[in-house]
Amino acid sequence: MGADDAELLEWAAREGRVLVTHDASTMTRHAYARVAAGEPMAGVIVAAQDLPIATVIEDLVLIAQCTETDEWQGQVIFLPLQSWGRLSSP
Repeated sequence: MGADDAELLEWAAREGRVLVTHDASTMTRHAYARVAAGEPMAGVIVAAQDLPIATVIEDLVLIAQCTETDEWQGQVIFLPLQSWGRLSSP
């Protein structure tokens, strides 16, 4: 709490951590700026503030199971993964 976006992204890059945030405006702006400047950016996942926590958890579990941390270098994605709607089982 209280750290600014640039500091958080620097820490995440140094530690090899993908950052999960609700901040779709300033955090993504700083993330894209790091990438444009050629600085390391370990990855940012943006979850909308009004997204149900169960959806966020499901998507994060899927991401953790299906990807490796190094695949997130320089990437910014937005949750939910399926913004057009969830698939339902018959």
